[in-house]
Amino acid sequence: MCGIVGASAQRNVEPILLEGLRRLEYRGYDSAGMALVNGGVLDRTRAVGKVQALADKLEAEPRPGTLGVAHTRWATHGGVSEINAHPHTSADRVAVVHNGIIENFESLKQRLIEAGYAFTSQTDTEVVAHLIESYLDDSADLAEAVRRAVAELHGAYALAVVSRDDPQTLVATRSGSPLVLGVGIGEHFVASDVAALLPVTRNFVYLEEGDLVVITPDTFAITDLHGAPIERPVKESGLSISATEKGGYRHFMLKEIYEQPQALTDTWQGRLSVDDILASSIGTDAEALLSQVEAIHIVACGTSYHAGLVARYWLEAMARIPCNVELASEYRYRNPVVPKNCLFVTLSQSGETADTLAALRYAKDLPQGQGYLATLAVCNKPESSLTRESDLVMMTRAGPEIGVASTKAFTTQLLCLLLLTGMLDRDAQKRGHLAADIRKIHTAVSQVLELDDAIRHLAEEFVDKQHALFLGRGPMYPIAMEGALKLKEISYLHAEAYAAGELKHGPLALVDENMPVIAVAPKNDWLEKVKSNLQEVSARGGKLYVFADADAGLNTGPGMTVLDMPHVDDTLAPIAYTVPLQLLAYHVAVAKGTDVDQPRNLAKSVTVE
Repeated sequence: MCGIVGASAQRNVEPILLEGLRRLEYRGYDSAGMALVNGGVLDRTRAVGKVQALADKLEAEPRPGTLGVAHTRWATHGGVSEINAHPHTSADRVAVVHNGIIENFESLKQRLIEAGYAFTSQTDTEVVAHLIESYLDDSADLAEAVRRAVAELHGAYALAVVSRDDPQTLVATRSGSPLVLGVGIGEHFVASDVAALLPVTRNFVYLEEGDLVVITPDTFAITDLHGAPIERPVKESGLSISATEKGGYRHFMLKEIYEQPQALTDTWQGRLSVDDILASSIGTDAEALLSQVEAIHIVACGTSYHAGLVARYWLEAMARIPCNVELASEYRYRNPVVPKNCLFVTLSQSGETADTLAALRYAKDLPQGQGYLATLAVCNKPESSLTRESDLVMMTRAGPEIGVASTKAFTTQLLCLLLLTGMLDRDAQKRGHLAADIRKIHTAVSQVLELDDAIRHLAEEFVDKQHALFLGRGPMYPIAMEGALKLKEISYLHAEAYAAGELKHGPLALVDENMPVIAVAPKNDWLEKVKSNLQEVSARGGKLYVFADADAGLNTGPGMTVLDMPHVDDTLAPIAYTVPLQLLAYHVAVAKGTDVDQPRNLAKSVTVE
C-alpha cells in the first residue's frame, strides 16, 4: 500500500526522501511525489509511474530543502494521474501525504467548496490539506491545526504535514495506518515502514493509535489528539540495510524463496526442547491458557488465509480441536457464533492488514460471555498494530519480505501454526515426535530448492498459456490454492485451484490440451485418490505437471511430466510442496517478462478495507 517518508533536518532532505521512497517501492504504488519547504516557499514535484520518474524530474529541476514529505500512491479515490498523486497542497501553504481512506470526505469536500476552496484532484486526501489550511490562521500552530482537522475525519489515516509558515516543523499522526518516528542527531524522520529510514537511523519510536508527533531537526514531542504529552520508548532496530537489498539475486522474490531454509530454522529455534514444543515461548502464561482451549477461529486474508486452511487439517487431526477458518474481510459482517473457550488467531505478514485488524478489534469488543478466551497474532512485524493489540504473539521471524508475492512469510506462518498445533496437543509423546520432525525442515526445503533448474525449464511450457488448474487433496488442497494465487499474482496467468476430488463435479469441462494441470502428490493417505484424479485428466487429453514424492510410483510419460520431490514427513509436506510452486510462478513470470517484485495493481501491505 502507499508509502510515506518525511524529514526535518539541518541538511538537504531531498535525497533522503527519494531513497526512502525507493525502499518503499515493494509496498505497491502507481505514482510518487515530494514537497519541500525552502526559504518560505513550498515546492512540489509529482510523477506517474516509478520512483525513478520522480527522480528524473528532480534531477532536471532540483528542489533542495531541509523540511519535506514524500509519498508513493496506490490509487483508491481517483485514477492514476499526476493531479491525483501526493503530496496534496492547499494555497501553496500546506502539503499533506496520507495513507488510508477518509470515509466522510465527500461531506467535508462540499463544506470546503462552499467556503471557497478549489479542488484539483479526485482524491479524499485533498480534503485533509484544505481542512488543515482552513484552521491555520486561528490556531496556535501547525500541530493544533492538524488536531482540529483530524477530529473531523472518519476512516483510517497516517498523515504527515508540512507548512511554508514553519520551515522546521513536521507534524504526523496515525489512526488505523502504521507510522514510525526515526530519531537522529540534528534530524528526525517519519515513515510508514522502518525500511525507508535504515540508511539514516537505527533508532525508532513506533507510534500508537491516536498519537500525534511534532518533529524539528533537534526535537520530537508526542501527544494524544487533545495535546496531552505521551512517552514512547525509542527502540533500536535489528534490521540491517543488506536485509532489504537483493544480495546478488535478480529479484527479491527469488532471494526470499532461497532464504526459506534459514527463515524456517529461525522460526522454530527457541520454541523446541529436546523432546517437546514450548508453549512458554509465546508468553509466560501461554501454557495455562492454551490448556483451556476447546475451539479455534483463524482469521486472515489472501496468502495468510491459505495458511489458516492448512492449519485446520493439522489442528483437527493432531490436536483434535475443532477449527474454523475465516476471511477477515467477511468475518465481522456475519455475526459469528463463538464456541466456549475459543482461541482467536489472526495471521498477517505486516500486522497492519486493515481487514484483519478490524476483525481482531471486533473480536475483542464482543460482550463478556459471548467472546473469545484469548487472541493470538502470528505475524512478521514485532511492533505492528496486530502484535500490540493481541494477548499472545508468535513471531514468524521471516525477516524483511520485499517481494509483493509472499513466499517466506507464508512458509514461516505455516511452521508457526504447526508449532501451535503441537502446543495444543495434550499427548507428550506426539509432541516429541512432532518436534523431531520440525527439526528436519531446513534439510527438506534445501533439497526442494535443488529442483530450481528443472522447474525453470518446465516454466517455458507455460509462456503461451492463458489458464492453469491446480489440484491437491487434504492439506495439499490449500497449497494448490496458494500455488494458483502465486501464478496469477506475478505472471497474470489465470489460475484456479480445486480439491482434486471435485474435478469431476465441474472443472473437468475446462480440461483440454491448452489447460495445464498442476498437481501436488506427496506420499500420504490421499495418494491413490490423487492418482485416480490424474487419470481423469489424462483421459480428457489434459497436460499434467505433477510434483510427486519420488516413491509415489508416478513417472513421466505421454501427457504427464513428473518432478520427483524428496520424501518428507506428512506434517512437513505442505511446507515443502509450497516451494516448487513458488519457483514455478517465479520462472513463468520471468519468462513472460512481468514485473516480478511489484506486480500490477497489487500492494504488499493492504492497509485499507
